[in-house]
Amino acid sequence: MSTAPGTKPGERAGLREWIGLAVLALPTILIALDLTVLYMALPHLGADLGASNTQMLWMTDIYGFMVAGLLITMGTLGDRIGRRRLLLLGAAAFGAASVLAAYSTSPEMLIGSRMLLGIAGATLMPSTLSLLSNMFKDPKQRSMAVGVWMMSFAGGGMLGPAVGGFMLEHFWWGSVFLLGVPVMLLLLGAGRILLPEYRNEAPARVDLISVALSLGAILPFVFGIKEIAKNGGVTGGPAAALVVGVVVGVLFVRRQTRLADPLLDLSMFRIRRFSGAVIGLTLAALTLSSFGLFFTQYLQLVEGLSPLRAGLWFLPMGAAVIASSFVAPLLARRIRPPLLITAALAIAAGGLGSLTQLGVESGLTLLITGSVLFGIGIIPLQVLSVDLVVGSVPLDKTGSASATSETGGEFGMAMGIATLGTVGTAAYSSRMEGIIPAGIPDDVASSAQDSFANAFAAAAELPSALGAQLVASANEAFVWGFNVVAALSAALLGGIAVMVMTVLRHVRPVGETDDDPAGADAEGGNDGTDDGPNDDDTRGLAPAPNLT
Repeated sequence: MSTAPGTKPGERAGLREWIGLAVLALPTILIALDLTVLYMALPHLGADLGASNTQMLWMTDIYGFMVAGLLITMGTLGDRIGRRRLLLLGAAAFGAASVLAAYSTSPEMLIGSRMLLGIAGATLMPSTLSLLSNMFKDPKQRSMAVGVWMMSFAGGGMLGPAVGGFMLEHFWWGSVFLLGVPVMLLLLGAGRILLPEYRNEAPARVDLISVALSLGAILPFVFGIKEIAKNGGVTGGPAAALVVGVVVGVLFVRRQTRLADPLLDLSMFRIRRFSGAVIGLTLAALTLSSFGLFFTQYLQLVEGLSPLRAGLWFLPMGAAVIASSFVAPLLARRIRPPLLITAALAIAAGGLGSLTQLGVESGLTLLITGSVLFGIGIIPLQVLSVDLVVGSVPLDKTGSASATSETGGEFGMAMGIATLGTVGTAAYSSRMEGIIPAGIPDDVASSAQDSFANAFAAAAELPSALGAQLVASANEAFVWGFNVVAALSAALLGGIAVMVMTVLRHVRPVGETDDDPAGADAEGGNDGTDDGPNDDDTRGLAPAPNLT
């Protein structure tokens, strides 16, 4: 293992590390922004490149598919070849792929460029997070650094629509991709100076069969979930993809249990802090993705806002996310994280609960207030859970641990659209069935009942008066679906709170030693508190219990 000067275990970070954190925050913002910025550009690039609907879907989805499929592989690879090295290689690849995407001349070229961006993005995400464990050995400082990292990721996602809307009003669609070039050049220049290197002293060979199995499990599963969400039901192709993903996933798990140096060390899940935090992050992602979907459609379709104005209305929630990201680690020094997370989830659930009262004529006040409360309340779970993940395993496992938590988040985002999004669509269709205006042709009524967007498209082809009635009915049905999703999401947050208080009940405030004398934290009666996130940081000196 090699580290930069001044990063001995237990030593407090100095100015160099905090500046290095700022460097790491930039690509984190960019990765999240790249997940959302394309939504605003799709109509423009679709028309310019002559892309079909299927091709535009692949332009959007291929990035997330590759990130999800390669996170575990890249996280483990960084542990073995060097986290800074992998980060800088990924930065160079991301910058080059951004240029290719910006100047794409065909749909196929853009899809390929987005695929390369996803591969590069998968190298950046676990590398940025796992490097924090090297740079910030003090638990309190690490918790704050993770808060800044999470703020960067969440803030980037919130800024995506606003940035995309602004760029498209002033430049051509390719400009949204060129944002990545100066950021990656800065990372390449400053990263070698400010970021420490870390690699396993005795790195094992990467098992290529495990890499193939991980891709074969994750990619079909995520694809199947997304297709079910888009189709509004289970069909043959997506169902087969899910089956393939599950079967290959079982093979992947069996292989990991038999390897001396697995791609993913499954024994990490024996540590209660790790498994509880990953489950919490995954479930929370369900509510985030479904909320973002309905929030965006409400602004653009119900309120009729332009892409830029709709994007700007994400900013109040973004400000709440930023504030909560800073405050949560500070409060966690005095309040037990499970108590803090539970209280915050109550605030988030309250925000979602208020949206059950949202109506077509409610205006933006109730919507924005509910979104701000949701943003304030959901972030402590994410910040503190990520800190638990990276702090509960030895230093040589933090890349793999970071990638596992991020993969869980990717699954949660996809599942949120597939489950809560589908429930909301079903609620819309059910409500729409009873309020279709008289005089609407049967084929138009059927199309409008299938989706909110179809109703708007159909209305444009009808006489103005009849079209306005159809839009009014669709708005009412959509808001009802939003109400249903908000209620279910609030209930899900309540379930997460119960899980957190049960699984993480022994976790003490950041910087204090956990009190689990019964030793129930790990399988076989081993507590695992020696490797807990709030103990004296000895992870770099000795391996954690039950971890191979």
